[in-house]
Amino acid sequence: MDKPAILTVEKLRVSFDHNVILSDLSFTVSRGGTVAIIGPNGAGKTALFRSLIGSIPHKGSVTWAPGVRIGYVPQKLGIDRNLSVTLRDFLSFKRSILHLPELVIPEVLRYVHLGEDKLNVPLGGLSGGDLQRALVALALIGNPDVLLFDEPTAGVDLPGEERIYHTLHELQDRYGITLIFISHDLNLVYRYADTVICLNRSLVCFGSPEETLNEDVLDKLYGSKIHHHLHQHE
Repeated sequence: MDKPAILTVEKLRVSFDHNVILSDLSFTVSRGGTVAIIGPNGAGKTALFRSLIGSIPHKGSVTWAPGVRIGYVPQKLGIDRNLSVTLRDFLSFKRSILHLPELVIPEVLRYVHLGEDKLNVPLGGLSGGDLQRALVALALIGNPDVLLFDEPTAGVDLPGEERIYHTLHELQDRYGITLIFISHDLNLVYRYADTVICLNRSLVCFGSPEETLNEDVLDKLYGSKIHHHLHQHE
């Protein structure tokens, strides 16, 4: 039996100053699924994410299931890491806005395998992997049904990357969270995603990685750069 849709996108179009970023984009995401969004630079991947959370104007429709709570992890932290803001400060701000108890913070840290001993460390003192875990922890405050990740392991070494994706799937297995992530690494897409959305300003493919990521599709996405992006799936 098919799982119900948690997200339906119909004829989505995004443009800035008459420059079309996305056109005629339609797809659905099933509840509890893991969806990877791939495509070359400038394909509209981040614009799609921003449309999904309603932060940029668009035409067409983006329909979430009623009552859905969304957590968003950006590609980069949009504040100066040299500020004397500790991890505790960083997480407490959202907790206080949502009027949640203080025990939420150690709870989300456990979810992402980040020790409470890091709470008093300034953000600039965290490793790349720990900072990404902190961003995931922030997104988890408020018990989201959906997590959106814009290249969640950018700038993280391979072991750290593996730990982050393993953590995401632990969360998914335990709580049924829907994961939607942008990635340039096809190995990760094959390994973790059950559905892939191929973008190049419009929809190039939609389906399981094994069925849709053939040579023709990858050539449409990356052209002559295909060999820089294609990692042999084993």
